[in-house]
Amino acid sequence: MKLRHAFDIVPGDVVAFTGAGGKTSTLIALGHELAEAGLRVLATTTTRISTDQLDLMPYSTRLDTSMAAVSLALNDHRFVFLYGGIRQNKVYGADCEQIPLFLDSVDSDVLLIEADGARGLPLKAPKAHEPVIPAETTLVVPVASLSVLGQPFDEQHVYNAQAIDDRYGFGIGNRVKSPWVAQVVRDPELGLKGVPDKARVIALLNQVPEHGYLRGRARMIAQMILRSTRVYGVALGSVRASEPVHEVQRHVGAVVLAAGLSRRMGQPKVLLPWTDRQTVIEHILTQLLLAKVEHTTVVTGHRANDVRLLATRLGADAVYNPDYASGEMLSSLKAGLLAQPPHISAVLVVLGDQPRIQARIIAQVLAAYAEGAGDIVAPSYQMRRGHPILIDRRYWQDILNLPADGAPRDVIDRYKDRIGYVTVDTDSVLRDIDTPDDYRDERRNAGLK
Repeated sequence: MKLRHAFDIVPGDVVAFTGAGGKTSTLIALGHELAEAGLRVLATTTTRISTDQLDLMPYSTRLDTSMAAVSLALNDHRFVFLYGGIRQNKVYGADCEQIPLFLDSVDSDVLLIEADGARGLPLKAPKAHEPVIPAETTLVVPVASLSVLGQPFDEQHVYNAQAIDDRYGFGIGNRVKSPWVAQVVRDPELGLKGVPDKARVIALLNQVPEHGYLRGRARMIAQMILRSTRVYGVALGSVRASEPVHEVQRHVGAVVLAAGLSRRMGQPKVLLPWTDRQTVIEHILTQLLLAKVEHTTVVTGHRANDVRLLATRLGADAVYNPDYASGEMLSSLKAGLLAQPPHISAVLVVLGDQPRIQARIIAQVLAAYAEGAGDIVAPSYQMRRGHPILIDRRYWQDILNLPADGAPRDVIDRYKDRIGYVTVDTDSVLRDIDTPDDYRDERRNAGLK
């Protein structure tokens, strides 16, 4: 996956890189990607970089160059770095007060800013004057390198280690552990210090191998970073690679549709016994928990109090759909989407009458989304689309705008070119319970008496 896709860059973005372990490399790689995509990219630093880093820029010119000349340079090179001066082998950039001038006077599409320094170390805590993030910033990318794991926790390996130890007491001289990296990156006084209120935040864990144990550790660190709802996502990758991002972990929730009347069953399907200890709805919620889905909303209707009680016992939220008797699936999905917290990036649409749902299939869908397979991800069994279907937030408004006689598939089919399919080895993604015969068949298929 390219950096520009991982960071969801759009024209008009002002991107500030903070932290340690690959800021300049990320800025340069992203700048080249955007230029190759046809965008005009301006870059600078609000702190300083070394002169050898300046040599890595495709084209650079001084801040006192006329804005008209900068525009011409953008025409020729697509990616231009502005600096103020060079003193003692350090390249100094722009003041924050100059950023509005760039935005108003230069016809660039994206502005990239190195807003922090770390002496080339892989992890850092900011000092009192750091980072220097302009108020106009729309995206902040805190960077940390996985190479810090196992290194001594001291000033030779971690920038401003004492400030981290003062806050958390990790112990100077101890070996750096995975949770420490997550705590630093997500801390509002450390990794998130100075982030403008309206800026989105996508962290980057750099030097993550494509395969193996360390990628798993990086994924665990990302999940711990995402305990902060201020962080929109965490990209895992190696910025010097041709495809620099392996995956982006984001906040993903689930909407479980459990409001139906179950007329053909004669009783609520979600309250039917499934195992000796669990009802259908409890089993489904357990599978979501096993797959580590972050936030689950159960949409209730018929027998709402009974369903809500079971849902909340398992840590899910419950929202009542007053139109459940006449609104079909669409009205329940709308109720579930409207109930989502603002930090949720996508939801799994889960059928409340699909008891053979499996945690491993849910995990496959989540992994495909993280790896950029599609903005909508669905399991597929023998070329037939099943559930649960993951839908990115960017399509929620289309669903909310559907008329009462519409269906969620109307939106899904509208964006069929953006669907990623996960081939699965079980027909459980296709099967639900509509009749007593279905219920008996599904129990038999699940090996239950």
